[in-house]
Amino acid sequence: MIDHISIRNFAIIENTEVDLKDGLNIITGETGSGKSILIEAISLALGSRADSSCVRTGSDKAVVELSGDLDGKDMVIHREVSRAGKNLIKLNGEMVTLAELNSVTKRMADIHGQYDNQSLLDPDFHIVLLDSYKADSISGLKDKVSDIFHSYQSVKSRLISLLNHEKQNLRDLDFHKFEADEIDKAGLVPGEDTALEDRISVLKNSEKIYEGLESAYASLSSDGAVLDLLSPGMSAMDSISSFSSDLKDASSEYTDAYYRLQDLSRELVRMRDSISFSQDELDEAISRKELLDSLKKKYAPSIEGILSYRAELEDKIKVIENFDEEKASLEKELLSVRRDLLDACGTLTEARKTAAQDLSERTLKELKDLNFTDAQIDISITPLSQPQEDGMDRVEILISANKGEPLKPLYKVASGGEISRIMLAFKNVISSYDSIPTLIFDEIDSGISGYTASIVAKKLREISQSHQIVCITHLPQIAAAGDHNYKIYKESDDAATFTHLECLDDETKVMEIARLMGGATITDNTLASAKELIENRV
Repeated sequence: MIDHISIRNFAIIENTEVDLKDGLNIITGETGSGKSILIEAISLALGSRADSSCVRTGSDKAVVELSGDLDGKDMVIHREVSRAGKNLIKLNGEMVTLAELNSVTKRMADIHGQYDNQSLLDPDFHIVLLDSYKADSISGLKDKVSDIFHSYQSVKSRLISLLNHEKQNLRDLDFHKFEADEIDKAGLVPGEDTALEDRISVLKNSEKIYEGLESAYASLSSDGAVLDLLSPGMSAMDSISSFSSDLKDASSEYTDAYYRLQDLSRELVRMRDSISFSQDELDEAISRKELLDSLKKKYAPSIEGILSYRAELEDKIKVIENFDEEKASLEKELLSVRRDLLDACGTLTEARKTAAQDLSERTLKELKDLNFTDAQIDISITPLSQPQEDGMDRVEILISANKGEPLKPLYKVASGGEISRIMLAFKNVISSYDSIPTLIFDEIDSGISGYTASIVAKKLREISQSHQIVCITHLPQIAAAGDHNYKIYKESDDAATFTHLECLDDETKVMEIARLMGGATITDNTLASAKELIENRV
């Protein structure tokens, strides 16, 4: 449930906060006092998208904080929206994304706005309503259908592409074979281009390399050179190495250095003697490099890339040369996947029919409680001609509000007040199933009055026995039913307008309900009627 809401610099709300309680929380106020703005602020905290236009004039940012609990755990939500459009979201002090916030808040509270009544008139919404009712048994089946549907679409696209490109592929076959043959004849070896560049560099500079190696060797091994000079020192160090550990280490290092230089001298001789120059070899290497460069420019910037392209050519050639086999294989696969898809859709349809029967029966009971004494309701499920991502079902709610009338689509028979009560019935059934602890109604009483308003008030009190209810209303019958009442009002000075929200005590609650009943003029009779309305609430 929601315990506390704090709103700062949101639209015309400068700074207001309120503690909500268990049961039925009623919010009333004059038209234009900011009731809808309050709902927008709560919606922001619960995960709606941010809009910088909500920032109060003269302020840098709007801040909404909401605290409550979910499954016994404390939840603190903090949202900031700056005038520059930056959006900050924190859940229990940790930065989160909007998707992460929504994954939590969708289990915490459900907001029913005025526009939701109209969505009930849209048949496309009815399948959403049904699937949300038994989500635990339906969502997994929908996911399976969706996965198979995407597999089906993928295979179908491959087959269509194969058929559409048949003529072009035949024209491309010779060209693909030519490119493959050219790459094959080159006999490419990964890494040979780097080795080739090194070999060309050596051949082009062989004379200079030979002279350099000879000079280095001579400095080490000729008469009187470095090794000759180091040899006596090695003997001298060996003769004193037994006198201390330091001398022994130094002698060892000296000896190692001598033999490393000796090994280097031999390596220099080997490299010098291996130097040879052949103009034919150089010409051949340069020609090979030019071939590789040409292939790189034509196919890919590296030998590995060219070989990868060659593998792609092989696949294309196989597909073209094996067109009939590939076509038959894809057609067979498509039929198999379609059978799986139809089976999955059938299982989903059966689950929906079971859910529809249960939802119809429970909703009808709710409707009778809401003064639809002769109502009949049916959630019709008819098959679509082709499978879709969410199955093969068209779902539509049919209703008869009066005795003797046939079942008809909602949009043909329901008035505004009836739609409000029908939506309330569905909300009560679905919320009891999905265990959402808090239900927020923004003017659920639209289009109703008199006795029907009293019936709706009774139903709201009934729902509030198992849910926390927050309800904005303009009807005294519903306001009188509240366990906790709040009044939203606005004040203005010369510079700005301010919205305030206050919790009403018993006396101010009577005054507010009297205002809803009698308008600006409140008489003793109006006050007495307001008290009586409160005392007689169910």
